[in-house]
Amino acid sequence: MNLESYFPLLVLLTSLLTGISIFFLDEKRSALRILLNISGSAAMFAFVIFMLWGVFHGHNYETRWSLLPGINIALRADSMAILFATLSAFLWLITSIYAIGYLEITPHRNRFFGFFSLSVSATMGIALANNLFTFFIFYEILTLTTYPLVVHQGTEKALRAGRIYIMYTFCGGAVLLIGIVWLYTLTGPFDFVEGGALRRFGEERRVALVVIFFLMILGVGVKSALVPLHGWLPTAMIAPAPVSALLHAVAVVKAGAFGIVRIVYDVYGIRFAEELNVLGPLAVLASVTIIYGSCRALYQVNLKRLLAFSTISQVSYIALGVAIVGPLATTGGLVHLIHQGIMKITLFFCAGNLSKTLHIHDINQMNGVAWRMPLTMTAFTITSLGMIGVPPLAGFVTKWYLGIGAVQANQQWVIAVLAVSSLLNAIYFLPIIYVSWFKKYEENQPEEHISGKLETRWTLLLPPLITAFLSLAAGLLAASNLSPLGWAKLIVRREYLP
Repeated sequence: MNLESYFPLLVLLTSLLTGISIFFLDEKRSALRILLNISGSAAMFAFVIFMLWGVFHGHNYETRWSLLPGINIALRADSMAILFATLSAFLWLITSIYAIGYLEITPHRNRFFGFFSLSVSATMGIALANNLFTFFIFYEILTLTTYPLVVHQGTEKALRAGRIYIMYTFCGGAVLLIGIVWLYTLTGPFDFVEGGALRRFGEERRVALVVIFFLMILGVGVKSALVPLHGWLPTAMIAPAPVSALLHAVAVVKAGAFGIVRIVYDVYGIRFAEELNVLGPLAVLASVTIIYGSCRALYQVNLKRLLAFSTISQVSYIALGVAIVGPLATTGGLVHLIHQGIMKITLFFCAGNLSKTLHIHDINQMNGVAWRMPLTMTAFTITSLGMIGVPPLAGFVTKWYLGIGAVQANQQWVIAVLAVSSLLNAIYFLPIIYVSWFKKYEENQPEEHISGKLETRWTLLLPPLITAFLSLAAGLLAASNLSPLGWAKLIVRREYLP
């Protein structure tokens, strides 16, 4: 093995060793814990950026070892993996800074940051997995490592949310395993292949392959919160804001969406999946989820629950783009992996700032809050408008490519789904922006004492400002080859090679 072959393993070990080290720290050694968190996340981000540069220039980064005869653990940094890995590595760094400020002087910080690091390691394993077996191993590890984060507060509500979360995700994992084992009995073990690994098998056993497709989609659909498999997500919002950010933008929900992408493009292949007629039902399911999530968001009073239902809706744009056959729609779906991540994590950071600093949890408490926390609400406003699809923000780029991709594929009904979704997004986001900026602030709100002139701790303020800026830059600089859109186009060119 040459040096390049160790890089995928090094990425996993960075967060794994960080998490294990934190478990053995004295709870009072906060400075060392902070150092481990920041240095570990910074090192991972550096490794991933190095691999991104290498993949762009044709380098091969692959780690492989045999677990059983014919069964390999395989990690590989292809263009699809790097898209997800870069998002996860960057947002781990940003969320680590935020969590340090959010959880200051709270108990059980070692437990939180230890499992936080382990869950990122599992997410990186999912991103870099080069076959279904490896993907499944890390997919289940992610369930086990995020459960302690969901129940971190230890209250009855948190424990109940954890039970619901574990029930949904383990059931989804079982269905996914059935699909993988069944597929392996037909084809034998295989690696992910750009353009689809199953295309070489032709249409033999067509019925079985169709059933297996939907079994695997249902398995990953639990984590990606496809309707009716979404029930765990709003309940899990009882967890602290950094956990919510992790679930929605970095790890669990995004891992499920990435699983759908891998199954369609690198297991079945877009052309073979089209021949099997499995993409139409997936597009319908994604569309139903998009509208349902937005409708449920309309009736939420609690801000985090509203954002949870918004996530249910927004993540399904990825599945919708995957299910529409054509390079433009595919580009829109893939780039939304990045765009939704940076926009949604910003919104959860802002909700956490309101909760931590002003003890605001519900929308009806937000009158005039922008004048008390102008930077936080500026970040919230920018990314809310991005979620609606206002140009030139990142969300507009996604919806534009999905729309023109639908026209290209002669599926104009998708335009109606996008229009209705954007309208519903506007109906539940614009009133929040309005009351925050144009209503009178109620100064009797209880506030956490903040030293200095900042509206909240800098560790809570800096992360949403960075991610809000990126959601704007991703739209303004979309034409650049270095933008998320540019990388998505690179993947699409490879996926649609004959």
